Amino acid sequence: MESLKSKSIYYALSVLVATIAAFESMRLLFILIFLVLFLIYKRLHFIHILGVIIACFVFFYYISDELKKLEVPLTLPQTLTWTHEYKFNGNKLRGFMEDQDGRNVYVVYTFPTENEMKKFKQISLAGQQFLVFGLLEEPNRPAHQYAFNMKKYLKSKGAIGIVEIANWSYVGTKESIAQKINVQRFKLKTHIEQTFPQSLVGEAQALLIGLQEHVDDEMTRAYQKLGITHLFAISGLHIAIVSFIFFQGLIRLKIRRELATLILLVILPIYGILAGGAPSVWRAVTVVELILLSRVKWRLSVDDALSISFILFVLLEPWSIYQIGFQLSYLATASLIYSGKILHQFSSWVVQSFFITFVCQLLVYPLLLFHFYEISISSFIVNIFFVPLFSFIILPINIILLVVSFIPGVLQKLLFTLYEPSRELLTHLINLLQSIPYQMWNPGKPSLILILIAYLSIFIVFYRFENYSKLYKTVAILCIPLVLIHVSGKLFNEMKISFVNVGQGDCIVVELPWQEEVYMIDTGGLLRFEQENWKLNDRPFEVGRQIVVPYLKGKGITKIDKLIITHADADHVEGAEEVLQEIKVEEIHITPNSYKKDIMSDLLKEAQKQKVAIKEQIASNLWRVRDISFSYLWPLETNYEGNNDSLVLLITRGDFQGLFTGDLEKEGEENILQNYPHLQGIHLLKAGHHGSKTSSSEKFVEQLVPNLTIFSAGENNRYGHPHEEVVERFQRLNLHSLTTGVVGTIEVSIKNNGMAVSYPK
Repeated sequence: MESLKSKSIYYALSVLVATIAAFESMRLLFILIFLVLFLIYKRLHFIHILGVIIACFVFFYYISDELKKLEVPLTLPQTLTWTHEYKFNGNKLRGFMEDQDGRNVYVVYTFPTENEMKKFKQISLAGQQFLVFGLLEEPNRPAHQYAFNMKKYLKSKGAIGIVEIANWSYVGTKESIAQKINVQRFKLKTHIEQTFPQSLVGEAQALLIGLQEHVDDEMTRAYQKLGITHLFAISGLHIAIVSFIFFQGLIRLKIRRELATLILLVILPIYGILAGGAPSVWRAVTVVELILLSRVKWRLSVDDALSISFILFVLLEPWSIYQIGFQLSYLATASLIYSGKILHQFSSWVVQSFFITFVCQLLVYPLLLFHFYEISISSFIVNIFFVPLFSFIILPINIILLVVSFIPGVLQKLLFTLYEPSRELLTHLINLLQSIPYQMWNPGKPSLILILIAYLSIFIVFYRFENYSKLYKTVAILCIPLVLIHVSGKLFNEMKISFVNVGQGDCIVVELPWQEEVYMIDTGGLLRFEQENWKLNDRPFEVGRQIVVPYLKGKGITKIDKLIITHADADHVEGAEEVLQEIKVEEIHITPNSYKKDIMSDLLKEAQKQKVAIKEQIASNLWRVRDISFSYLWPLETNYEGNNDSLVLLITRGDFQGLFTGDLEKEGEENILQNYPHLQGIHLLKAGHHGSKTSSSEKFVEQLVPNLTIFSAGENNRYGHPHEEVVERFQRLNLHSLTTGVVGTIEVSIKNNGMAVSYPK
């Protein structure tokens, strides 16, 4: 084993190359050449170089074979077995089941009755088997390139598809050690909900058993802004503290160290399952287990233990390399292990704490930007105080509270009475800190080339730190990719107009050259219908937060200069409140008197809270930015009656004309033609009212003769938009049109020599 000391990392890297190549393309095996050249440069023994090459090809063919098993079609009906990964949301149950070959299947079941839903909520489903009838469905296409991608999520879980369950019948329970532990986890979850004060349930479940379903959404966003979300995920430090408490407890009970170590070896995997089995949990558990085992005969370094745990993880679940938690967990741990020499240069614990946070953030920041498009700047300072606070105070307190909660009497009430107010005080402090502006750096999603440049600079910085190089040169090397990433999304000289696929609704983003100014026309939204309370989602889908905001952040848009709400309909304005909460808005334009409608109340409250000016607009109002002009053509009067009072905006740049009509209908279109008889030869038209048959009248279309018309309408929407009659009209006139619900988000670039259109293929 000594011969492998500090060399396992090279085998782990070869396994990583093999796994990526098996998933993506065999051609990526050429990366192995660069690894081998590096090993030759490092003068590694020939046996190890050969071993690294063999490991790469063995894993490549093994994983390729495993992936072929996922391609075998699922036949239904079939008996499927529940895993521990499932969630209830309103009248739906979603999660992962295993088929008879052990493959993961994502399932969706809609409860027909409230009683059946309550019955299922009261039991642990892990291990329960059902004969399932249903259809295997293809995952929906993401709304845009920055939105949640169900297909990629299934890939990261090794799942073969989505089954919409039509009917099922209980078969039995597949018993195993893991299943029994998961039953206990469910009982523990229920016990916490029944005994802990409501305000402490989410924290206790997250810290003790890895469940975050009761963590408040607003608090989650606060933790994200401060960069302390990881404190609510069970991590290596968490496992280390639990192991230390348990081990010391055994020693205090006069149990010999050897026996205590053996007990710990058995207990840790059990706790890994009990804590939810996230990648960070198993990474920590396997590393601790390997180091404890190595003490029996041979000493294993931490970096070797980390590398071996990585190889074991990939061997068992190769698709886990696509899980964000897996990537961040191993990268952050590796950064601490391989920067030990740098950290030991400082004696002060404050400075060391800062550099621990700095080193972790430095190694993961390109990955965070790739997945989330933003990172918290304040995390470098905040984590110095919050990591020890959560690790050494809040976590032990929750362990004590859990133990005491099983003891009836006055003690648990006393401890909860003492702890709850102090925890609420900490929550107020967190909310106060997160409200400080400019904490997030949001440059947008970097390209793979920029990510490679960022990591190259990071490795150079680590090398220079270890060799005590001059600080200003090191900082300059670090800043070069930061600057490149920050400006890369703004280096364009054309005007970009994006029609975001928000389903049945409108949302248009206008970016001026170099992203000098950004305007948004409508924000999308949902028309919500009355439902029985038990059918309502616990966390309702929000178009603004889950589709529009990720699009803006993915493009590095941190400010909207003008938010234009064409009229007061839910599918145009409901998402505005969430946009204001996440993105700075300079001013809001609305059609006259539309603010009186109830649907506008949330927007008005949020705008007032953030002191954003709301300006009523009317025909003839205009502004100009360089060679681009913007003018409102409609409405002419201040009496708001509905769709035909939508704000109509004309954008011109050189010969280009783009007309955006909100939900304008035939009557409004006729008024436009009457008041602007010379309006024709339109290059880009946003069709009124999603392509309803009451809009896009023949006379209107024949006079405008648009080169391209966009229908903002949801896929298979209940209204049948765009209407067949309207589509046939455009076809008959040989006019090109696209629908967001059919092709996805559409981006139109206005260049000097014409108009370029792009959308997902």
